[in-house]
Amino acid sequence: MPVDMRTFLAHVELANPITTAAGCAASGRELAQFFDLHRLGALATRSITMAPRAGRPTPRMAETPSGMLNAVGLQGPGIDAFLERELPWLAQRGIRTIVSIGGGTVAEYSELARRLADAPGVTALEVNLSCPNIEDRGRVFAREGSAAAEVIASVRSIMRYDVPVVAKLAPDVADIVAVARACVDAGADALSMINNPLGMAIDTEALRPSLAAVTGGLSGPAILPIAVRCVWQVHAALPGVPLIGVGGVMTGADAFQLILAGACAVGVGTALFHDPYACLRIERELEDLLQARGFQRLADAVGLAHRPPGSAPRHLLVDSEESSP
Repeated sequence: MPVDMRTFLAHVELANPITTAAGCAASGRELAQFFDLHRLGALATRSITMAPRAGRPTPRMAETPSGMLNAVGLQGPGIDAFLERELPWLAQRGIRTIVSIGGGTVAEYSELARRLADAPGVTALEVNLSCPNIEDRGRVFAREGSAAAEVIASVRSIMRYDVPVVAKLAPDVADIVAVARACVDAGADALSMINNPLGMAIDTEALRPSLAAVTGGLSGPAILPIAVRCVWQVHAALPGVPLIGVGGVMTGADAFQLILAGACAVGVGTALFHDPYACLRIERELEDLLQARGFQRLADAVGLAHRPPGSAPRHLLVDSEESSP
């Protein structure tokens, strides 16, 4: 019997838990050349900004052991072009779309939310908090609970309530649970974690940093254990909050780790750069793993690793209760 792979992001139902990670599939046109985007749980766009951005200078990317550094810098056409060309293209095709937004001030995030509030085709709004606050000495919003909460509260007050607001968190903090709790208290309906941790590489031939921006976000298999740890900690503290696990997912087994840690959905990013079919493959592999272990529903595996050793999975407990006299 096939596994029921449906999941919920707050009140929004997704056909399966696999989404693209923001910034790794632009706005979907490239991936649409390879497969029907309806087969995704959802497509997450690149982070949309108020004005067009050319991004950081090159070189922007560098390979590292089991990973990749990037300092692209939220390159994109800006909100006007997104609303004119990219979102309508997705909406006309009925693609479940998580729109990611990024800003340099609370006012910018608010304005982006206002522009998207009545736009058709927005399934959820993901707030990329890993942006420097230009009004506070460039401190990244995601690193301070109060700063992150201010952004989320502002966005949530503007965005219509049938659209979940998802706070995307960074792992480069002293206490990710504290930041997560601040975002939820401010009105976040769900959390996405993790954004890329900051890293650096030096070219030993050129004797210079490998990236023009010196530092960049680390992605790929190297960061999966960090993502699993963050999801585990936040689910343990906030078990009722929907979590999207993101970071280093290359296989169905990787996705399964995040599900067991507490994620109800899983974002796939770096894997898409060398395998445009990665999302479909990972979803298939995850379903095979669930089926092999006797799960009838994906939902029964969410957070299961938190149960005491030796306890039965929730679906088995339900079955035994129904069969008891």
